[in-house]
Amino acid sequence: MSDTPFSVTLDRSSTEPLAVQLADAMRTAAAEGRLRSGDRLPSTRALAERLGVSRTVTAAAYEQLHAEGWIAGRHGSGTYITTTPPGALKGRTKRAAPTPAPREVIDLGPGAPWAGGLDKAAWRRAWRAAADTVPLLRPQRGGLPEYREVVAEHLLRHRGLAVVGGLREELVLATGGTTAALTELAAAVLKPGDAVAVEEPGYQRAVGAMRAAGLRVVPAPVDAEGLLVEGVPKGVRVVYCSPAHQYPMGGRMSAGRRVALVERARRDGWLIVEDDYDGELRYDVAPLPLLAALAPDVVVHLGTTSKILTPTLGAGWMVAPESIASAVLAHRERTGTGPAPAGQRVVVELARHGDLGRHLRKLRRELSERRALLVEALAEAGVPVLGDDAGAHVVVRVATDEAEQELLAAAERRGFRLDGLARHHAGRPRVHGVAIGYAACSREQLTSVLPVLVELLIAAAPPG
Repeated sequence: MSDTPFSVTLDRSSTEPLAVQLADAMRTAAAEGRLRSGDRLPSTRALAERLGVSRTVTAAAYEQLHAEGWIAGRHGSGTYITTTPPGALKGRTKRAAPTPAPREVIDLGPGAPWAGGLDKAAWRRAWRAAADTVPLLRPQRGGLPEYREVVAEHLLRHRGLAVVGGLREELVLATGGTTAALTELAAAVLKPGDAVAVEEPGYQRAVGAMRAAGLRVVPAPVDAEGLLVEGVPKGVRVVYCSPAHQYPMGGRMSAGRRVALVERARRDGWLIVEDDYDGELRYDVAPLPLLAALAPDVVVHLGTTSKILTPTLGAGWMVAPESIASAVLAHRERTGTGPAPAGQRVVVELARHGDLGRHLRKLRRELSERRALLVEALAEAGVPVLGDDAGAHVVVRVATDEAEQELLAAAERRGFRLDGLARHHAGRPRVHGVAIGYAACSREQLTSVLPVLVELLIAAAPPG
């Protein structure tokens, strides 16, 4: 008996593991009647060769479908579809295919906040106070004045950036977050076809926002100290970087490299966009000064409450040279756009009662303890990590793309989700591995999954 032909397309740029994509595609094929009860499937080896993936991927997909009752093996004969899709039985009572019970997947991806640490009473109080305000008659294009004051105070106390002088409000603008700010900068300051250098690997939402604006994205390499200044090609208008904790590799830009970056920006006419990713979260030493403090004439500083509080607020900020801030405000006036004030009001109320400062202290303490828990477990197993002196994630490298995909699929099968490095490249992936976050999950979840995580990492990247 020959195998039943069916078409499957896997997206290697997706964050979804290949094994999960394959299982989903086969369920869909069965539900739509393209695969029917009794159809014989290819062997895991034959299907892996056809799709150009590791056999581990196809075996994991078959294992999941078998556990859910979609397929079954017959001794000496092969693997077959066992569930009749809806509509396949004519003139008979239809019986819906069994729906598997949802399984909790522990989120160990980076980029998420510790939302569970927010004080519920403070959170409710801030929203009530924010709602008990007079509605605005006209939009505040730069953001609520009181919010901009809170941001200026936050930057001074927690990031050492003094926004002073008569241009205080014009220098600090509210935004809808980092990606929203990049979109505005592209529209207000740049023009289609301008070249923008972006860290490689780096933040792909920034890449997407810039490309959507018609900009030409030029990848620039990074190392353990962040962006390689000499690796930025000539002719770019803007250099986007995350010097506090390079995303996703975790490097911290050294003082010497910061000076070199600023000097070249002034010489070559660059505008530096500083994404202060994880800037408030350092564990080894005090944070290095912001690029915006070093060179306010050529640096646009971007920050957000998404990582220190929650994306629910949609509140961020931009500190920019006067000409850039004026251009952004003019763009907002022309287009009738601007950040929503509701989240800004909540941040103001959290700051007014001291809840913002208390949460930041609590956040640093909790994440420092989680970091120690994770890093010590990996160190005892001999698994080397990168980026562990700041932020809320660490990186473990593996040798090949296949090893990365197998690790992601194995983790998904064992009940937790990691993030692969391949998807963080604008071009062809040149480094492989996983980013392991420890903020989104609970401490209990992190503790429970650590033994399995260590086991999988040892298998993927053997010590030594």
